[in-house]
Amino acid sequence: MTDTEHGAPRTAAAFREVYGAEPTGIWAAPGRVNLIGEHTDYNDGFVMPLALPHTTLAAASARTDGVLRLHSGGAAGGIVELRVDDLRPVAPARWAAYPAGVVWAMREVGLPVGGADLHYDSTVPTGAGLSSSAALEVVTALALDALYALGRTPQELARLTQRAENAFVGVPVGIMDQTAAACCTEGHALFLDTRDLSHRQVPFDLPGEGLRLLVVDTRVKHELGDGAYAERRAGCERGARALGVRALRDISLAHLPEALNKLAGDAVVQSLVRHIVTENHRVEEVIAHLDAGRTRAIGPLLTAGHASLRDDFAVSCAELDLAVDTANAAGAVGARMTGGGFGGSAIVLVEEADAQTVSTAITEDFAAAGHLTPRVFTAVPSAGARRVR
Repeated sequence: MTDTEHGAPRTAAAFREVYGAEPTGIWAAPGRVNLIGEHTDYNDGFVMPLALPHTTLAAASARTDGVLRLHSGGAAGGIVELRVDDLRPVAPARWAAYPAGVVWAMREVGLPVGGADLHYDSTVPTGAGLSSSAALEVVTALALDALYALGRTPQELARLTQRAENAFVGVPVGIMDQTAAACCTEGHALFLDTRDLSHRQVPFDLPGEGLRLLVVDTRVKHELGDGAYAERRAGCERGARALGVRALRDISLAHLPEALNKLAGDAVVQSLVRHIVTENHRVEEVIAHLDAGRTRAIGPLLTAGHASLRDDFAVSCAELDLAVDTANAAGAVGARMTGGGFGGSAIVLVEEADAQTVSTAITEDFAAAGHLTPRVFTAVPSAGARRVR
């Protein structure tokens, strides 16, 4: 039994305490790390996330009076109560905007969603670049889909929850995080084409190869809604328009020099375009290595991806750079930041025998630099959203 299944009785008990009744069911959706393919999802590109064992649990029951009540074990302030007919794309409360937005997005496309009581518990670290918001959105959508017998597919729920975050919360995220939460499977990474949402599960058995993937939560909180993320997206869209393509995914590595020449005079957009084009190519190289059983060969591609995110996309920070540099100096196979950036987490691919040495080196170098003590744990490819009770 996983930690998620172990946590379900506690979530049910909390629901009973808050609402005075038994929940209809309990659902879970995971956080994620992205192995490779950063900021490519809103450019119609390629990504490769895997689900974490850390999940957001939702205990839920339907209501017949059009009232939406939201409660979180990790948020102060008690129950947030709203009327579904009154939901508008203005955040009613910081955390509650995400599940409220899901209800709004479902109703916007004509799905017969009414009121509900929901209580949430989560082990997904917030602000760590591990998609705690997508886990919250997807678990809400999955619960409502079951409560109202909507019959939506995981991919459809991912689209609806992305719309909730884009149009209701106001953060212009791509589709990767929600798709990872909805569609990942245990023991696999998800190779996703974000243009048509075609995907396949890629076996990712690191223990079987004597490897481990570490997550280094720098504990530097990132906020995608502060404008920096939107600026990067707008710059990519500007580059695509200038190059006459639907999205930067349509620029191949072979045509990158020509594209950059066309963008002469806009150094910022040049850098953004260079990252997206080379990052898409790195995803394809990683897939080729994994399909051929050359897992260790992806290490340099992870590190190259970090350099591109640091130098061309400018979304790294001192703590992320230190985690990557220290890990590689201590013998890692490869390392890079993961997630939107501006803080959050790094991933480190290591030989199993070197995991403790690399972890200790990172912790010691953070202490020497005066940074907060990082949280280091192993990324275990885990199941996507599901009902647990």
